[in-house]
Amino acid sequence: MSRGIRVTVRGAFDDLSAAQKAELLASAAEHDFLNTSYTPEGYLAYDVAARPFFTFRYLIEAPEDEDLDVTATRGELLAVEWLDAHGYAYKNLTAAAVDPAGTPLGARGRRAAAKSS
Repeated sequence: MSRGIRVTVRGAFDDLSAAQKAELLASAAEHDFLNTSYTPEGYLAYDVAARPFFTFRYLIEAPEDEDLDVTATRGELLAVEWLDAHGYAYKNLTAAAVDPAGTPLGARGRRAAAKSS
């Protein structure tokens, strides 16, 4: 059995050429931080006009027994693959994985759960 793990990979573009920056700026509306989601193909968000940072959000199916650190590494490798394929240099990559099933409900979620029971 598998579970959907949310993996967030953060980093910074490094030494972008003028053409690369123009390419990213032209596609900026498709990579808005305000409309992010976790998807199997990964959602890339950035605002290169303001700063060189980016975030990838992946929804990765992982076996029940797979450690979250392993899943985070898988997400990081997916981000590196995308960056390399598009010719973007990068630095300071970090990856974190969260199993939503293991996240405790906040006050609003507890109230909603209580109402539905």
